[in-house]
Amino acid sequence: MIQRYTSAFAAFLLFILSQSLFAQTFKITGIIHDSGQKPLDGTVVSLLKAKDSSFVKAAVSESNGQFELLNIKPETYRLMVSNIGFQKYISIPFTVFQTDVALPTINLQEENKTLAEVKVTGKKPFVETKIDRTVVNVDALIGNAGSNALEVLEKSPGIAVDQNGGIRLKGKSGVVVFVDDKPTYLSADDLANYLKSLPAGSVETIEIMPNPPAKYDAAGNAGVINIRMKRNVLKGFNGGINLSYGQGVYKRTNNSLNFNYRINKFNFFSNASVNQNNMYQDLTIWRRYYNATGAYTSAFTQNSYIQRNFGGNNLKVGFDYYASKKATFGVVLNGFYNPSLVNVTNKAKVLNASNEVTSLVEAISPTNKTWTNGSINFNYAYKFDSTGKELTTNVDYIHYQSKSNQTLTNTLLDPQNKFVSQSVLLSSFPTTIDISTAKIDYVNPLSSGGKFETGLKTSFIGTGNVADFFDVLDGKPSPNYEFTNNFNYNENINAGYLNYSRDFKRLSVQAGLRFENTNIKGHQLGNKQTKDSTFTRKYNNLFPTVYLQYRMDTTGTHQLGFSFGRRIDRPNYQDMNPFSYPLDRFTYYGGNPFLQPTFSYNLELSHTFKNKITTTLQYSIAKNVISETNEQRGTIYYSRPGNFGQRISYGISVNGSFQPAKWWTINVYTEYISNGFKATLYGQKLDESRFYWAFIPTNQFQINSSWSAELAGSYQTKFLLGQLLIYPIGSVRAGLAKKMWKNQGTIKLNVSDVFYTNQIKGDIRNIANASANWFSYLDSRVVTLSLSYRFNKGKSLNVRQTGGSDSEKSRVKS
Repeated sequence: MIQRYTSAFAAFLLFILSQSLFAQTFKITGIIHDSGQKPLDGTVVSLLKAKDSSFVKAAVSESNGQFELLNIKPETYRLMVSNIGFQKYISIPFTVFQTDVALPTINLQEENKTLAEVKVTGKKPFVETKIDRTVVNVDALIGNAGSNALEVLEKSPGIAVDQNGGIRLKGKSGVVVFVDDKPTYLSADDLANYLKSLPAGSVETIEIMPNPPAKYDAAGNAGVINIRMKRNVLKGFNGGINLSYGQGVYKRTNNSLNFNYRINKFNFFSNASVNQNNMYQDLTIWRRYYNATGAYTSAFTQNSYIQRNFGGNNLKVGFDYYASKKATFGVVLNGFYNPSLVNVTNKAKVLNASNEVTSLVEAISPTNKTWTNGSINFNYAYKFDSTGKELTTNVDYIHYQSKSNQTLTNTLLDPQNKFVSQSVLLSSFPTTIDISTAKIDYVNPLSSGGKFETGLKTSFIGTGNVADFFDVLDGKPSPNYEFTNNFNYNENINAGYLNYSRDFKRLSVQAGLRFENTNIKGHQLGNKQTKDSTFTRKYNNLFPTVYLQYRMDTTGTHQLGFSFGRRIDRPNYQDMNPFSYPLDRFTYYGGNPFLQPTFSYNLELSHTFKNKITTTLQYSIAKNVISETNEQRGTIYYSRPGNFGQRISYGISVNGSFQPAKWWTINVYTEYISNGFKATLYGQKLDESRFYWAFIPTNQFQINSSWSAELAGSYQTKFLLGQLLIYPIGSVRAGLAKKMWKNQGTIKLNVSDVFYTNQIKGDIRNIANASANWFSYLDSRVVTLSLSYRFNKGKSLNVRQTGGSDSEKSRVKS
């Protein structure tokens, strides 16, 4: 079926290309001077359509004041020219038609410091739609103030985050998260903790790509989310500081500082953050057991109070050296130190067929964990000429280290609450992960107006995972060989890609193909009870991507979009560790060495009206979906990753922006999507599909030039995720902001989950001879006060390369 769709689409593409083959583009050139006729470098020149002032393209003037804008279509335009310390210049309309345009010299006038305040009414929209991604501007929402990167993701269109930090995109799990085009290499739990340590004030944009271009690694069957951190782009000394304090049941703080200093050929930059996120979860679980005939035999209930204290300390430093106008060399150092303490107190009851209590269990399990990271990136960029032809290289080395210690104390009581017995299990989980990557990318704009890109990448990953368990007997630790294990994993991925893009008169086209070669080896070291075991795998795959954007009229009022891509989702490194370990007396977690990668095909068809309302139809089919599976053996409940045979997802989503009044803007995102799963898990057949509806409205109010407010919310109906059925959930949040200190500072007050309704519950189905459900209270209502301040002195400069490691980070699990 996919092949037939692809052939039909190829025929359609050839027809459209034949109609646009002779579309021509031209060049606009000019010179920028100050009032003394001296050339101005670093001046930002923006090309706007004359009819609606919509942005087309930008350039930056050279040291001689010259600038050029390439590949410009016939149209009537204006220029907007800006430079720090000078008055903004907007040209009269001019037309590009049949020839290049050389504009007369533009003279900028110095700013008059005694002029009255100029009110700027324009601002970045919350959401922008591009041919291959949706871009979310984080600062556009008051509710993002004082929050962290994970909470920002929750408010972004199409993204949902569950109580454990698992991220879904348009109803699908298997999302790869990047930070500045570099993967996070973390498991769901550790990724959630890391994102909680990143203040929202340090985040510039979030790029959502259900079908990422061929330049990105093919990992992530649901797509890629790229978090771009703030980077000051001015010469001189510039930066910003963000401080916040939040109070729920427990306190939390998010504080960050970033600065940029450019002098002569050097540009130095840094970003640092210190955070504390304290929260709780009050979790209640019910499990019921049946015999082979379906008769009820016993039950189990457990309440867990989980207090989590997370510390986050992140530092990024680097420099760029502009060796010449063509060559730039850069070094970036990243690191974090994230300590955490999780205290879990369990109280459980075991009941017989008559619902009489037969025993009581109390368990206490404090866990101390320290998760550290250090990485270095070397990057080099060479611009061959002014047309945009460029070669970039990136070499990365990343080291992760985790130290975790837990004490699990189980106390067994009789129905009268009298002591029966006690067991103590000590455990230690040291983990190391080393990742080395190197890649080279080449971009070549073509004289015909198109752009060709190609690149190569190789990565080497080595992980070491040790789990040491000890039973405490008579006050002395004794090795527990049932759970003790040592697992090593090595992986090598080699990749290459081709990508072509071109804008015609009404049609924009982008098509790419990526090849990836994967080599895997796992080694489970034995102990006194278990023999050594190893496994190896090798596979080669092609991943095509295609994007179309067709403007149905000359004004761009109606635009059609199409995207198609093939993706892969590889297992997390440690998920293939075959051993199990106890979370408590009744629940074990284990790995699965037989996990297979997930392959998916994703298609989207969209319509955009006036760049304000985008309606998208989506269809996705995935084989061997990796997700949590649940099995009951006697009184022990096993949770481990497994492969679901098939997942089919299809539906519609709408993202729109409306302005009922000058002071009132409404952003609305809604989706109606069906998720269907087919699998056989532990002898139980699963074949079910279900539609769900999600609705996320955001109201923004501009009270006056300095005061603004926000009222937003979210609601989601029942949601199917493999064996899990999540019940309806929703919340409301509100915020207020005031600009200060000549608009360089902002103070914001925000309240999340005003009515304390963002509490999750659900059922676990398709378990042999058992059923289960749960309800969870979270520390979701938080009042946050934040302060941000920006300082700058300098002129604009070009943004550097961000680095080169790709999807490996998203798969680290500790």
